[in-house]
Amino acid sequence: MKVTHLGHSAVLVEAASTRLLLDPGNFSNAWHGLTDLTAVVVTHQHPDHVDPEHLPALLQANPSARLLTEPQVAEVWDLPRAEPVSAGETMTIGDVTLSAVGGTHAVIHRDIPVIGNIGVVVESSDGRRFFHPGDSLDAVPAGVDVAAIPAHGPWCAMKEIIDFARALAAPRGFLIHEGLVNERGWALSFGRIGAMSPTELTDLRGGGSLDV
Repeated sequence: MKVTHLGHSAVLVEAASTRLLLDPGNFSNAWHGLTDLTAVVVTHQHPDHVDPEHLPALLQANPSARLLTEPQVAEVWDLPRAEPVSAGETMTIGDVTLSAVGGTHAVIHRDIPVIGNIGVVVESSDGRRFFHPGDSLDAVPAGVDVAAIPAHGPWCAMKEIIDFARALAAPRGFLIHEGLVNERGWALSFGRIGAMSPTELTDLRGGGSLDV
């Protein structure tokens, strides 16, 4: 299994003939024009994780791809062929198993309503596991080999991200959700999280990949 960071929270997961695109949001465009997708997975309704302007064209270019979304996404955005996926569900998608965990977005502020969010565990046929948390640090699935770890967000502090990475204890990982930080902010997060957790971080900005 190979994971490729396509900017902010967008990640492409490839295993055998299966190609999953996670969180194609409007903070990145490297996912525009992808083809041969098996499924598109959306963790929650925020536009930096689901781009309602460009996603329909992507689905048109991938007519056999399933669109799997946290249930509230379809209530907010009119997206073609959306299938709701709730926390606790597990399904087979091509050559991988997809499990949804968590269920709730992290609190941004007490005056902002809390929305749904699913973390996504992708497991290959040989048992290797990749985890994308969306916008939440609450779910900590066991046995994760590679983790996508948020670099920054209006819903989290660095101390929380470090504790999340420690609890997850994935051997390898890379930073996502970096669209709101400059180079210095990214370097600070990369250095601190890498030094203070057991996860060896790799810089995948610019479309880099990791083998899981």
